[in-house]
Amino acid sequence: MSDISEERVRHLAGLARIDLSDSEVTALTAELAQIVDVVAQVTNAVEADTPATSHPIPLTNVYREDVVTDDVLTQEQALSGAPETDGSRFVVSAILGEEQ
Repeated sequence: MSDISEERVRHLAGLARIDLSDSEVTALTAELAQIVDVVAQVTNAVEADTPATSHPIPLTNVYREDVVTDDVLTQEQALSGAPETDGSRFVVSAILGEEQ
């Protein structure tokens, strides 16, 4: 059994500035103790020669290389599909209040 106590849960809740009721402290104490025990079991199951992995399947970059070309959009082409423009820019409604 882990050394997770109600006092430790209250201390952690205080550090995180979380106000917990007595029933929440009791429930979290049991849940955290179980989590710590399961992590300990997993740690014990790993052998010393097992390499650490971040992903079970090797990942490769599927993106193409960046290639500079002369095939770019003009300003008019970029703005052509916009619902509203001011001639040189996209026009969008404000999302922040006036205090920003």
